[in-house]
Amino acid sequence: MDFAIEATDLVKRFGSIQALNRLSLSVCSHRIFGLIGPNGSGKTTTLRIVSTLLLPTSGSVKVFGLDVVSQPDEIRKIITYLPEEAGAYRNLSGWEYLGFMAKFHTGDKDEAHRIVEEAAEICGLGERLRDKAKTYSKGMKRRLLVARALMTKPKLALLDEPTGGLDILHSYHVRGIIKRYVKDHGVTVVLSSHNMLEVEHLCDEIALINKGQVVTAGKPQEMKAKYESVNLEEVFAKVVGFA
Repeated sequence: MDFAIEATDLVKRFGSIQALNRLSLSVCSHRIFGLIGPNGSGKTTTLRIVSTLLLPTSGSVKVFGLDVVSQPDEIRKIITYLPEEAGAYRNLSGWEYLGFMAKFHTGDKDEAHRIVEEAAEICGLGERLRDKAKTYSKGMKRRLLVARALMTKPKLALLDEPTGGLDILHSYHVRGIIKRYVKDHGVTVVLSSHNMLEVEHLCDEIALINKGQVVTAGKPQEMKAKYESVNLEEVFAKVVGFA
């Protein structure tokens, strides 16, 4: 089986704080995989290690067979990472921002133009791309940023809370972007969220994380059947002993 990510006994400490406690998970390629759990459970730390922004304290992570510690430069060529707190340059228009970011990917003008056109189609902002980013709502900015993360067709896109703080319509649009892109281009998406009900309808497979450990993983429907639960929130409550 072709794995996009293989993490084994992953540990990360920040001084006396242990963010990850022997976390292990496998993510198949061409899927939408969700890291689900409450705030502080270790989701963002996991994504940052996979994206090569943090070094693990111990354990191993491979991305399409490449080691995050010894081969970070190779991994960075095939992934994109969208942090939860990411923002666009306020005084650039949407078009200008996408063009600026495309230049980091290629020096070819025609290729850069193609990438920007791809992003424009993904985000669906239309004529608003002519306006400066500082005039955008939070939902519009997030749509622009998700498009930036996907426009180069990475093998793996890591999205930290892609719909965090968005209203219903913008959340719906962002979920649609992710679903269509995986279906049309065969990329792999790993996203984090604390919204278990939303992710239940978006992800092919999920891992529930608590206190830096994977407490259970699998397909949402199979997990609900296994734990005789009506939704993933109830599954999580049962697994961690709250129900």
